[in-house]
Amino acid sequence: MNALTRWDPFKEMEDLQSRFARLFGLTPARTENGGKELMTITEWAPSVDIIEDDKEWLVKADLPEIKKEDVKVTVENGVLTITGERKFEKEEKDKKYHRIERSYGSFTRSFMLPDGADGVKVNAEFKDGVLKVHLPKSEKAKPKAVEVKVA
Repeated sequence: MNALTRWDPFKEMEDLQSRFARLFGLTPARTENGGKELMTITEWAPSVDIIEDDKEWLVKADLPEIKKEDVKVTVENGVLTITGERKFEKEEKDKKYHRIERSYGSFTRSFMLPDGADGVKVNAEFKDGVLKVHLPKSEKAKPKAVEVKVA
């Protein structure tokens, strides 16, 4: 006698995600029986916003609890790279961790410079856990208003 099993489309998606994760060398989310989340391990990549105005592109990266000395910003061959490390707190005898969701360790984020960005005049500032990288636009990339006389 064959038993019927209920089809769970979410289980199918979890299986597919796990296969892709193994293919690309990532660690998938681990779950308990019943699909409840036990622990999720992610690759450490800080969140980034990229904003453009008339003068520049601004890259803002959230780097909480990271020291300025542990962050490096480089521009090479048209690529902006932000690297750094968030170090794990030393485990103390009177503390017991029940869940650790924040990521620790080294990270790298790289972005192709947009056309018209002046890679030589890049500057950065780090304050309150936010890294701001200013990519000024070159003169040729700045929009110019041209008045056209209509006859």
